[in-house]
Amino acid sequence: MAREFQRGHKAKISDLTAGTDLYVGVQIAAPGLSFDISCFGLDADEQLSDDRYFIFFNQPKSPEESIQLLGAQAGDTESFRVTLERIPPAIQKLSFTATIDGAGQMSQVGPGYIRIVAGGEEVVRYAFTGSEFTTERAVMLGDFYLKDVWRFAAVGQGFDGGLDALLRNFGGEVAEEEPAAPQPPDGGQVPGFAPPTQSAPAPAPPPAFGVPASPQALQAPHAPQTPQIPQAPQAPQPAPVFGTPPGPPAPAPAPPPMHGAPTIAAPMTPPGGTVPPPPAPAPYGQPPQQPQFGQVPGQVPGQPPMQIPGQVPPAPQAPSPYGQPAPAPYGQPPGPPTGVQPGVPQGVPQGVPPGGAGLQAALQPYKELPTGQRWTRQNGQLMRVDLGMGGTPVLARQGSMVMYQGKVDFSYKGAGFAGRVVGNATGQEMQLMRCTGRGQVFLAEEGAHLHPVELQGDGICVSAENVLAFDESLQYEVRRIEGHGIPGGALFTMLFQGTGTVVVKTHGTPVVLPVTPTTFADCNAVVAWSAASQVIISSQVRLRRNAYPGHSGETVNLQFRGAPGNFIVVQPYEV
Repeated sequence: MAREFQRGHKAKISDLTAGTDLYVGVQIAAPGLSFDISCFGLDADEQLSDDRYFIFFNQPKSPEESIQLLGAQAGDTESFRVTLERIPPAIQKLSFTATIDGAGQMSQVGPGYIRIVAGGEEVVRYAFTGSEFTTERAVMLGDFYLKDVWRFAAVGQGFDGGLDALLRNFGGEVAEEEPAAPQPPDGGQVPGFAPPTQSAPAPAPPPAFGVPASPQALQAPHAPQTPQIPQAPQAPQPAPVFGTPPGPPAPAPAPPPMHGAPTIAAPMTPPGGTVPPPPAPAPYGQPPQQPQFGQVPGQVPGQPPMQIPGQVPPAPQAPSPYGQPAPAPYGQPPGPPTGVQPGVPQGVPQGVPPGGAGLQAALQPYKELPTGQRWTRQNGQLMRVDLGMGGTPVLARQGSMVMYQGKVDFSYKGAGFAGRVVGNATGQEMQLMRCTGRGQVFLAEEGAHLHPVELQGDGICVSAENVLAFDESLQYEVRRIEGHGIPGGALFTMLFQGTGTVVVKTHGTPVVLPVTPTTFADCNAVVAWSAASQVIISSQVRLRRNAYPGHSGETVNLQFRGAPGNFIVVQPYEV
């Protein structure tokens, strides 16, 4: 069954298929536009150091034929054959791109995809639409990259220039066009392998190279299968996940609502049940709280006045001079003398709340909130996780446990030697503990505001210092932010993706902003952003904020770009 990828998703090739002789198909189209689909074989510095590994219409294969351009087939606009074990060690990355030949913009394209097929069976597909782009004339669709083992990443990043600009971006040179078109190699023959016959061959592990079947049956989804084809009809594509609506012949994805957890919102209010029940009790031995400015007498403190915005609420009676008792209504006995709380019956002790016993009423607003959910926000600074729900261990920052109930085991979660090296080099090291068992664990840290973010197959980028805890089922890794304006050319953050919950810390109440082409944020105030957002460093780093007279005081600014639905989270505090 093929896996549906969203932009930013990554996986090992070995997790997708045991095969290494792979078919890569690209489908992209727009009315009145033609496209050049290419593959760049890049070195460890992501540069085209050997132009023989720029595979396009004029150079359809690499020297050892590890990368071959096959042409349009099986419903794909262009296709490639990639044999991983034959790729030379100097090539560390294969970038598959599509550029517009002539005028046009990527926002005009219809539903498209890049897919990987092993042994004639599709194993992964990344679908996209023109709504994810604006004025770009090229797009980097997906990458094969070598990181210990070969992996695949769904990129979907637009590029303003065309094929020439993309070639220069990878360090190549644009050659002058020759008057005569070059002849195809090998007399115009298709590279030496045979596409699958109409009868389905018996698969052999690992799957051998095979071209996917033609999508004729997909053109009429409700029509009966043609009886004269002996081959078994291709299994329909699985139901797309998270923001990828189905549609023949390729799924037509909608912009993914990457922010799947409405917990981070602005402004954030405490969950229901934390507001004291009326009337608000006072501490034992103290008179009840006086009404606040603009509050109707008798209204519960802490709740907003019930009035129409802009309208002044009518006073129940005319105010009395300072220090004088309020005049009684006509025909009523005079009010209580000065110093007696209005609205409290005479003869009742002032320290006893009218709602019940003093101690129980005073503690009622702070009782535990059982909601039947795995993660429960007790208040703005305290989080409870029920380990008995879901059965998945929780990884939390060391020392963040303030209380627990039930049988819970705490153990050290080591990052390993490689993890410590990466954490020290990037500043994204997390000292974690594993919480297992059956019980409830309460987590907090230095009064920081806590926000549980539930992920459902999508991803979010959060700096390690803003993470309190997360489900162990989530995948996480260090992601680099590209840039040319700081030493080393990069900043780093943590990428969380999968299914589960991550608890994010903020200083104060954050604000969530949609990503637009003109969205900039101070890197010291940004807390998180959607994984599909493109992040660009837009200003230079200074050694200190007052490096020279007239300096603005700002250090590094980040520019965010992305399709509708992407977001950033900013806190009212600079780290």
